[in-house]
Parts: sequence; structure tokens; C-alpha cells
Amino acid sequence: MIQSADWVHYIATYGYAAVYLLAIIEGPIVTVLAAFLATEGVLSLPAVYGIAVAGDLTGDLLLYGLGRWLSGILPRKEGSWTGKVRDRMDQMKPYVQERAGRLLLFGKLTHSAGFIVLLAAGASRIRLDRFLFFNILGSLPKSAVFVVVGVFFGRFYQSMGGDLRIGAAVLFVVICLVVGVLLYRRHQAHTAAAR
Repeated sequence: MIQSADWVHYIATYGYAAVYLLAIIEGPIVTVLAAFLATEGVLSLPAVYGIAVAGDLTGDLLLYGLGRWLSGILPRKEGSWTGKVRDRMDQMKPYVQERAGRLLLFGKLTHSAGFIVLLAAGASRIRLDRFLFFNILGSLPKSAVFVVVGVFFGRFYQSMGGDLRIGAAVLFVVICLVVGVLLYRRHQAHTAAAR
């Protein structure tokens, strides 16, 4: 697992390419960190927002494509993780086909449910334009919220002086690290439940 301090290093060193690639993996934390760095003048805030949305949508498209691909080749071996993932996708298919919009938005905004919803959307072969419409609709406000959080921490950090700035920076990294660990554990628990 990449630590928050490493993310800050990658973003500060490699700029927008790092924001895009890391947003595919973990959009919320990367967006907050990139927005924070934008308040420090390292990155442009509008570019951070646009690239965070693009990275988020790329991750969604990859999972959609994976769902389409896996639905045809994933073995249905009883008790195996592949069988459980296939069963879960098959259970979700009718719901995704009937309520694609609501489920895609729910998956986008809850983060943990998004993985299986995006796979099931691909497996049920909903139209790509419909898939993109609802994911863009969810990604724009979601990314905006994380940009605002990063800007808030950045402005708070700038308002402090001396030792308080160091403490605020450490607190910010610790908060990002804790959120990252919680999201990672939630993702691991969700993945384990799918097995």
C-alpha cells in the first residue's frame, strides 16, 4: 500500500501525470493531496480538478471493461473466489440492468460498493454512453468535494506560522494516512466478502 507521504512525493515530483495515475488507483486521497499542493502553488487547482475527474473515470472504465471481459471467462468453480465473484456479478446483473443510474451513482458515492457495481455494469453490458453519463454525473461533485477539502487544509496550513505549520502539515499527512488505511481496510473487507 502506498503511504500518503509517498503520494505527496510522487505528486510534487511528477505533477499531473502522477495525479492522473494515482487517481485511477485511489482518487479521493490523491485529489485532496493534489488540491493541498495547488494551494502551495505546486499545481493548478482547475487542472487538479479536471485530472482527478479524468483519473476517476478511467478507473471506472477499467472496471467496466474488466466486468465485460470476466463475465465471459471467469470460471464458476464452487467455493473458489472466482466462483464467488462470478456469482456476485450474476446476482447484480438484473439490478444494474433495471436501475443502472441509481446503482452507478450509489456505487460512485459509497466507494466500497463501487467495485462490484462497476464490474456488474460491464458484465450486464449496459450501453457505454449510459455508463459514462451516470459516472460523470457522480464523479463531478465527488471530486469537487475532495478538492474543497484539500483547499481547506491548504488555506488552514497557510494561515499558520512557524512550528504550527509543521504541526499542521504532520496532522494533514496523518489524517490522509488514517483515511487511506480505513479505505484500504474497507476495500480489503469488501474483496474478502466477494471471495
